[in-house]
Amino acid sequence: MAKKGREKNTKNKAKHARLVAQKKNRKKTEVAVRKERLKNIIKKIKENSK
Repeated sequence: MAKKGREKNTKNKAKHARLVAQKKNRKKTEVAVRKERLKNIIKKIKENSK
């Protein structure tokens, strides 16, 4: 039975692993930055409504 999904990078696994890790870290930081911005916006709104 053939493997399903994306083809595995067998030529340069270390480079591939590094690139995948970079992608995951970038996504994680984007999510964190977005949460922080939303918290700041909510905080400002609460301060202005008082």
